Amino acid sequence: MADLGLLVDSIEERSGALSTLGYRVRFDLTDGGGILLDATGGTVALSIAEEGEADAVMRLSSDNLLKLVEGRLSPMMAFSTGRLKVQGSQGVALKLAGLLDQ
Repeated sequence: MADLGLLVDSIEERSGALSTLGYRVRFDLTDGGGILLDATGGTVALSIAEEGEADAVMRLSSDNLLKLVEGRLSPMMAFSTGRLKVQGSQGVALKLAGLLDQ
């Protein structure tokens, strides 16, 4: 299980690309906790939150989130193999997937 602080740091390292997302995404971690990514104002704000309004909610393990952010797991592969589940806007999820693949 990846540490929430490590996950937040890893996502912040990608904030340059993620700032163009324009939406709020919540990562609900299956092994406990959650992270809210708010990229609505041209910047990225991250908070540790298990609840909160979001355009898309992605449910996955903390280890798989770390692999996604570090580029060691393709978002499409994670979704197609059931390691990633998406609620809400599929379009936002696809846009985020494209930004993570950069």
